Amino acid sequence: MDVRNYETVFILTPVLNEGQVQETVEKFSQVLKENSADLISTEAWGLRKLAYPIQKKSTGYYFTLTYNHSGEGNIVDVLELAFRRDERVIRFLTTVLDKHAVTYNERRRNGEMNQQKAPQAAEAVAQ
Repeated sequence: MDVRNYETVFILTPVLNEGQVQETVEKFSQVLKENSADLISTEAWGLRKLAYPIQKKSTGYYFTLTYNHSGEGNIVDVLELAFRRDERVIRFLTTVLDKHAVTYNERRRNGEMNQQKAPQAAEAVAQ
């Protein structure tokens, strides 16, 4: 069976308190675990301004779930049904990650992306 990698970004309504936000994120993590998906990471991007109002809200709590699935059934359908049934979620988007995106995400999580370039590379440019 082929293992597929996914990333889902979802936005929660800004009227929730910290406990309600954590409870909601945990609920969706549990949906993945119950359906034999391996949760790789959960990232909180925090409260951010939306590009345009959604449900009369101009901000929202952004989260990213990165996971893979090799079991039976379509994990994306199951997760997105849970999003649609929860009034706390105002938007969500799931993408399938190719091998390059998986490598990029691993490097970004390990802090390798914002490091300075090697000194010899900078010297070569200066000459």
